Amino acid sequence: MGKISIFFFLLILAIIGFFGMENKDMVFVKVPFGSTYETPKFVLAVLSTVVGAAVVLVLVFIRDTKRVIDTMQLQRRQKKEARIQEYYAKALNAILGNRDEDARDALKDILKENPEHIDALLRLGDIAFRNEDYATSLGFYRNARDISPKNLLALLSMEAVLEKSGHDDSALKLLDEILELDANNLTALYKKQAILEKKEKWDELHSLQKTIIKLAQSEKEKQREEKKQLGYKYEYGRSSLENGEIEKAEKAFRTLLKINTSFLPAYLGLAEVMETRGEAEEEINFLEKSYETLQSAIIRARLEDLLISVGEPGRLLRFYRNALSGAPQDNGLKFMLGKLYSRLEMLDDAIKTLESIDTNVYSNPELFVVRGELYRKCGQISRAMEEFRLAVETGHTPGIPYRCTVCGSTSADWSGRCPGCGAWNTFALDV
Repeated sequence: MGKISIFFFLLILAIIGFFGMENKDMVFVKVPFGSTYETPKFVLAVLSTVVGAAVVLVLVFIRDTKRVIDTMQLQRRQKKEARIQEYYAKALNAILGNRDEDARDALKDILKENPEHIDALLRLGDIAFRNEDYATSLGFYRNARDISPKNLLALLSMEAVLEKSGHDDSALKLLDEILELDANNLTALYKKQAILEKKEKWDELHSLQKTIIKLAQSEKEKQREEKKQLGYKYEYGRSSLENGEIEKAEKAFRTLLKINTSFLPAYLGLAEVMETRGEAEEEINFLEKSYETLQSAIIRARLEDLLISVGEPGRLLRFYRNALSGAPQDNGLKFMLGKLYSRLEMLDDAIKTLESIDTNVYSNPELFVVRGELYRKCGQISRAMEEFRLAVETGHTPGIPYRCTVCGSTSADWSGRCPGCGAWNTFALDV
């Protein structure tokens, strides 16, 4: 192969020599800013060709050199990425195996290869967070955020640390930053909802709920958030009432009743507004009408306390008798009327009413206690002892409790919101 190349090279030289012998015309060449030279045209042409070829060779050399360098760099990057992937797989396996120390070592090896590896930073932050090392966790999350300022996972992770460590105001600022980047981020909206609820920012919550309801992913979720919206409106009215802002409280409660006529806490809130204003007669009339609407034992009990406090037990007795005429088999009504008779020392009427209750159908421990007290007052000690024994056997606790219809939690005091499950309008008087 070498001999053939030499042959062709000599052939080309011979051809060039032949052309040179036939083309002996001279030409003047002036070098810029220099002297003028006389040279054969053919030599000038050959020289130009050689220079052009040299330039091409240099360019080809540069291109090939760059290609070699790029290939070497690519290979190094591929090897580096392969090492990172190996470390990351090792870290994930350690995390799944609950081996935090091994996971930390593998993730730190990744950062040695690439200090800006966001997933490694986030995973290290998660491990520290899980071990309640909130300062270290926040540091890793911040580093990830600094590298990628719009990384929502880094921002949400930072918010979780701040909230867990009690920095609710800072957490709220981060959530607002997230919502500026993604206004429809339900995770951020729910987190903001939880913090505002903790801080009792009821007015802000009511506005926030409109967005959450609009973005609800299912009908069930929408209904749940609509119930919360009613609860937030109620709490706003409740807070206004406690702060002496009577007009705001009344407006909130009346708005609630327009939205949902079965929202019991709003009825009681409005009754309390009337009580605060000293409008006893208006409150009584309102509670009577409210009872006709809801048939609620809680409203009935509230009306009973109010009528006794204003010295109108006769009106209360008429109320109970009228209620019983419409529901003669309502054992709960009979029980409450019997308790009222007992409270008013109308012992015979109390005993007659309470004895009409079939305990095979209606077994309220408080019933046995009230009947036992009545028998004791009438000197019927043996019957009183039997009633008290039945009360003990049925697990009696003093008073009539309020019971949540959702989670079953009980409380001696009424509240618009169940402290157990956090739902509103779920407490019922367990008569």
